[in-house]
Amino acid sequence: MLIKEINNNFHEQLDALFGKDEVQSFFFILMEYLHNLKRIDLALNPNFEISEEEVQKWEAIISELKTEKPIQYIIGETWFYDSKFYVNEHTLIPRPETEELVDWIVSNLQISKFPNQQKILDIGTGTGCIPISIKKNIPEAEVFAIDVSEEALKVAKRNTIENKVEVHFILQNILELEKLEPKFDVIVSNPPYVRNLEKQEIKKNVLDYEPHLALFVEDNDALLFYRKIAQLAKESLVEDGQLFFEINQYLGKQTVELLEQLGFKNIELRKDIYGNDRMVKCSL
Repeated sequence: MLIKEINNNFHEQLDALFGKDEVQSFFFILMEYLHNLKRIDLALNPNFEISEEEVQKWEAIISELKTEKPIQYIIGETWFYDSKFYVNEHTLIPRPETEELVDWIVSNLQISKFPNQQKILDIGTGTGCIPISIKKNIPEAEVFAIDVSEEALKVAKRNTIENKVEVHFILQNILELEKLEPKFDVIVSNPPYVRNLEKQEIKKNVLDYEPHLALFVEDNDALLFYRKIAQLAKESLVEDGQLFFEINQYLGKQTVELLEQLGFKNIELRKDIYGNDRMVKCSL
C-alpha cells in the first residue's frame, strides 16, 4: 500500500474525532516513528510503499487513537526541549508550557555568575524532563530530582540513560519531608495543581489515561504542594537562591500572595504561550 493511501485512510477514520490538523500532526509523528520518514521525505517520494505488516501496525494504532489514548503513550515516547523522552502511564506527558519553564531556568543559570557550580533540585520529576533538560544545557551543574512514585522514577532513570546525563534521583513523598539537603541554588517544581472542580475542563485523553496522582489536588487546599515546597525552600535555598513553579492558571494571584506571606522577594509571574498565568519565579 502507498503511504499516501494510509494518509487518506488515517484522516477518514480520525478527522471527526480530533480535527484535520491534529490528525495530520499524528500522521507525521507516526511516519517518523514507524518508517523513519520526515515530512519532506513524503513530499519527495509520495509513492513510498509500505508492507502488509506495516499496514497492520497503522491499523492497530488507529484503533488505539479511537479510544483517545494519547499518541505519546501509544508509541512510548515524546519530544521535549529538543530531546526525546520515554513516557508511560505512570508519568505525565511533558507539555510545551513546561518547556517554557525550563527555558526560563536555563536562561537564568546561563547568565548567573557561577553557572557551573549550581546545585539544582526538581520536585515531582515524573519523566525527568525538567532536570534532564537542565543538565543537558548546564552540564556542570549537579542536579537532583524527587518523586513519590517508584514507577515514575524508573521512567526518569531510563531517560537519563537515553539522554546520556547524570541526575541523582530520590524516592520521597515531599509532604512527609522535614528538610531538604544539601543546600540548593535552584529549586523547581511542577506539582499537582488541577482542582477537582476543574475536571470538566480536562480532555478525555488526559482524564482517562494520565496519572491522577500527578494531576489533581483537593479543592479546599489547592496550594498544598506550593506551600510545603516553599516552606522547605526557605530553609534549603542558598542566599539569593531561586524557586521556580509551574502553576494553576487560575491561581496566579493566590500563589504570589502565598510566596509573599512566606517572605520571598523578587516574585515574577509569567504567562505561557497561550496567554495563561503559568509560572512563577522568586528568591530569598
